[in-house]
Amino acid sequence: MGHRPDRSGNPISLLGFGCMRFARSGSGIDVPRAEEQLMRAIELGVNYLDTAYVYPGSEACLGQVLDRNGCRDSVNIATKLPQYLVRSTSAADRYLDEELSRLRTDHIDYYLMHMLTDVASWERLCQLGIEGWIDRRRAAGQIRNVGFSFHGSSDMFLRVLDAYDWDFCQIQYNYVDEHTQAGREGLMAAAERGIPVIIMEPLRGGNLVDGLPRAAKRLIDEDPHGWGPAELALRWLWDQPQVTCVLSGMNSLQMVEENCRVASSVRAGEFGEPERELVARVRELIAASTKVGCTGCRYCQPCPAGIDIPALFSAWNSMYLEGKSRGRHQYYQTVELRDHPAFASACLGCGRCERLCPQHIPVREAIVEADRDLRPPLHRLAGTVARRFVNS
Repeated sequence: MGHRPDRSGNPISLLGFGCMRFARSGSGIDVPRAEEQLMRAIELGVNYLDTAYVYPGSEACLGQVLDRNGCRDSVNIATKLPQYLVRSTSAADRYLDEELSRLRTDHIDYYLMHMLTDVASWERLCQLGIEGWIDRRRAAGQIRNVGFSFHGSSDMFLRVLDAYDWDFCQIQYNYVDEHTQAGREGLMAAAERGIPVIIMEPLRGGNLVDGLPRAAKRLIDEDPHGWGPAELALRWLWDQPQVTCVLSGMNSLQMVEENCRVASSVRAGEFGEPERELVARVRELIAASTKVGCTGCRYCQPCPAGIDIPALFSAWNSMYLEGKSRGRHQYYQTVELRDHPAFASACLGCGRCERLCPQHIPVREAIVEADRDLRPPLHRLAGTVARRFVNS
C-alpha cells in the first residue's frame, strides 16, 4: 500500500475506508460483513478509517470491530463533529464524548468540522468559542488533528481554508467534479499551504461505475490499459501528488481487494496525454447523459413528506443513461410498489432537503420534473392498479 504524509509526517494510506456505506442487513449494519471487509482492508495496509456522528450505526460498528480485534493503535480514526447541530461548546462536549464512547477509544486521530458550506458556518462556531474548545480537547489528548469537510464553491473553500490553522481538509473531488465545489483550484490551494487533502466521493456515489452511459463504458472497455471504471477514476486521483488519501465506501470483499491492489501499484505522475484524453472523453459522455448530480448520500433523508428523493433521482438518471423504459421500471420497482409511496405531489415545500444537500441541487424543482418524466398519466394509472393488486 502506498502512503503520503500528513502535516506532521505521519504516513497515511493512499486508500481510506469510508464507513458511511457499510454493508447493511435489514435496517442496520451487517456487522460480521463489515468486520470482514474492514479487517481485510487493514491487513492490506489501509490505515485511515472515516466515519461521522450522523452515519447511523457507523461509529459504534467501527469501535466494536477495532476493539474486538485489538487493532485500534494500528489505524487512524477520522470522525466528525456535526457542527450544524452545535449551539454551544457544552453541546460539542456531548457530541465528542459520545463519539469517543461509540468508538471505544480515548482519542480521535483526525477530527473534522462536518460539512462546512461557507465561512459563515465556521465564524458561527468561533462565536461559540470553538477555537478554545479545540485547544482544550487537544491539550487533553482527545483530538490530535483538526480539519473540516467541505461542500461549496471554490471561492468559499479558499476563505474557509484561511480562516483557521487547519491540519487537513476533506473535499469532494473526482474527474467529473474537477471544476466544481472546491475542485482542482481548492486542491492546489490546500497543497500550497501544506494542508493534506482527503478525497470523498471519488466515484460520485458509485455513479462513475454503475451509472456510466453505455458509450462511456464501451470507451473504457476498449482502452488498452484494461482498467475498469473504478480503477480509472482512482488512478486519475492518485496521479495527483496533492491528493493525500482517497476514501472509498467499500461494501464487498471484492471491492476491498481490487481497490487495495490499485492503491499498491499507482505512482503520481503516471498519466500521460492518452490517459487524460480518455478521461476527458468519458467526462463529455457523462455530461451529455446525466440529468441530476445526486450521489445518493441520503443526507436529505428522511423527508418529512416521505419522498425517497435519492431513489427518484436514481431512476430519473437511469432514464437518460439507459432509456425511458429502464428508468420507469426502476422507479416502479423501488418506489411505486410500496404500500404508501410518496410522490412529488406530497412535497411540503419546506426546503429541508435543499439545505442539507451537499450537491446544492434545487431539489423541490427537480422532483417535480423527475416525477413528470417518470410517471406520465398511463404509468400513474398502471402504478395505482399494480399497488392495489400487490398489496391486497
